[in-house]
Amino acid sequence: MRLFSVIKPGLFTTVQDLGRYGYLRFGVPISGAMDQFSLVAANLLVGNKPDDACLEATIMGPELQALGETQVAVTGANCSPRINGEDVPMWRTLQLQKDDTVSFGMMPTGCRAYLSIRGGVNTPLVLGSRSTYVRGGFGGLEGRSLRGDDVIEGFDVLPLDTGYSMPKQLVPQFSDHVKVRAVLGPQAEMFTGRGVGVFFSGLFRVSAEADRMGYRLEGLRVELEGKADIVSDALLPGAVQIPKDGKPIIIMRDAQTTGGYPKIAVAIAVDLSVLGQVKPGCSVTFFKVTLREAQERAREFFRLLKDLSSVLLRD
Repeated sequence: MRLFSVIKPGLFTTVQDLGRYGYLRFGVPISGAMDQFSLVAANLLVGNKPDDACLEATIMGPELQALGETQVAVTGANCSPRINGEDVPMWRTLQLQKDDTVSFGMMPTGCRAYLSIRGGVNTPLVLGSRSTYVRGGFGGLEGRSLRGDDVIEGFDVLPLDTGYSMPKQLVPQFSDHVKVRAVLGPQAEMFTGRGVGVFFSGLFRVSAEADRMGYRLEGLRVELEGKADIVSDALLPGAVQIPKDGKPIIIMRDAQTTGGYPKIAVAIAVDLSVLGQVKPGCSVTFFKVTLREAQERAREFFRLLKDLSSVLLRD
């Protein structure tokens, strides 16, 4: 079912769901939404399943024309959404009529916004997911970001009989400085005491080398005891590698599945969505937490996602 025509694709807009699990041993990254909370919220606001596919826009969103009546929601970074040139609110259900135009502006804080469509975005499932992995050229729309004149397909579903909005206290506030909780990594012993201290107390800035694969950070050098090489082992989103130049690299959703640099720390699952909203020039500080604390925060986060639909406000 044809739902939208792409007038302008935005800076980098892709189809994403919650990711592609079970294929790391074959070298296939997890991919999926950089900000899981915002994607799940967007889906629930239009009555979708939490894992339905949405559009993920980076820094500047697309301009789309509705090809039929539908309902949408916009979450994530403030992207000044408009329908037919009129400002509309984020974090709530929006009604679109045939030929309506929905557009987005630049994101002054935060980095990614999510557009959900009632019923979800319909692209072919690849290894159980519709998420786009651009480097591999698969998932989403032909394995790439949106282009002008693309058509967004959806599903033929009944419209919601009521709209929803997110309680204000649950709407994330984005900043140019983020605090990330992390546990010590599997190769922490390869770093000097000073190096570990610098990592957990220093201020780092996200460099221009930042994308869905990972973020390279600038700041004080993180010292190693010896060589910066290990026998390549598994990588997961949130891992923080330190190459020989001492500049941390945060592994994100589209990263390779193995790597040969030692990992000083791993960002906790809750803060991956926070990191997903970081853009070049933003600053990051890391705070050490125990594995037990990380597990407790993860349980709280996934419980919140599970119960989110029950706290939405009816219009």
